[in-house]
Amino acid sequence: MKIFCIADFKVEFEKLKSKNSYNSIEADVIDYFFNKSVQDLSSGTRLNNSSETPYIKKRINGKGGFRFYFLLIIKDENLFLMFVHPKTGSLGYENITDESKSYLYKRVL
Repeated sequence: MKIFCIADFKVEFEKLKSKNSYNSIEADVIDYFFNKSVQDLSSGTRLNNSSETPYIKKRINGKGGFRFYFLLIIKDENLFLMFVHPKTGSLGYENITDESKSYLYKRVL
């Protein structure tokens, strides 16, 4: 599987990585996304109804962890990391807006 990230993801990832309270994010990304099959990564809340290109919102590390938004292109075995945010802490928040979800989806497609 090939893993890509869009600029929105990279900006947030770098910002979070620089904070001590979110220093686990790099290991969390590696542990969850790398060396996994499409089936392993298909769990989470689907934000679209596509079985060929599922847009997924996934919480990693429980309630206090991170929420990742990503798109799987199953036929090509590509994964696009689109956005990440913490659920708690100084930079944490509950969800991104529907407009933001739509914007991210359009950026990849």
